[in-house]
Amino acid sequence: MRTHLVLSGIVQAALVGFGSAPRAAFAEPVKAPTAIVTSAKVTAKAPLVEDAISKLSAHVTNTSHPDALRKALQAYFGFKAAHPEQVRNPYFYFVDYGLSKTTPRGYVFDMDQKKLVEGPFIVAAGRGSAENARGIPTRFGNGSGSGTTSLGLFVTKSTYAFSGHSGGRLYSSIGLRLDGVSGQFNNKAMARGVVVHGAPYVTASGSGRSLGCPAMEQDRAHRLIPKIANGGLVFLFSPNDANWMRNDPWANA
Repeated sequence: MRTHLVLSGIVQAALVGFGSAPRAAFAEPVKAPTAIVTSAKVTAKAPLVEDAISKLSAHVTNTSHPDALRKALQAYFGFKAAHPEQVRNPYFYFVDYGLSKTTPRGYVFDMDQKKLVEGPFIVAAGRGSAENARGIPTRFGNGSGSGTTSLGLFVTKSTYAFSGHSGGRLYSSIGLRLDGVSGQFNNKAMARGVVVHGAPYVTASGSGRSLGCPAMEQDRAHRLIPKIANGGLVFLFSPNDANWMRNDPWANA
């Protein structure tokens, strides 16, 4: 009996030592690669942002905030570094909603060439995004049925035959589905039916209001939407939402 107890104690001690050693050996290295990869992505992104700013800022001279273009490009390159498989198209649609509905505020860039494709041009905001006296939207949201513009970064999906109503009349255009990737700020875009489309209430002199869609002129939509579709990115900016400005996961990465 005594021999059995002694042997049992030795076996238990050995098992405790065997069970704890691997945890100690493998606990530390688990976090290190993540930190290294994140740091590498941030380091790699910075020169890309600066290069793009140097080449595109000459075309984006009227902005509502000094960091409008920078935040757009930080979001673009940050998301592309994290999800390269989703960014299959170099076209990037950027809208500065800190500007009024009569001010051209939309751009499309070719990010491979770092060139302006088209813009600036008039873009509609959502009717739920209350406007001030100057026609600048002041309210943004992600709620179903709100009619508000959602800020942040979106990945473009497929195009489709869009139809809508304007002035009590039915019209048709091309539509482009959007997948919001800025978390709480726009992740309901697909379910809400927030899309890029052409609309007769958007003209060269100003725009009516959409149901939250960054709508553009009809002819422009037919020209640009096929280029932006299927793996391009869209970034909707405004300095008038302090929470979004501080907390968008891509614009502040």
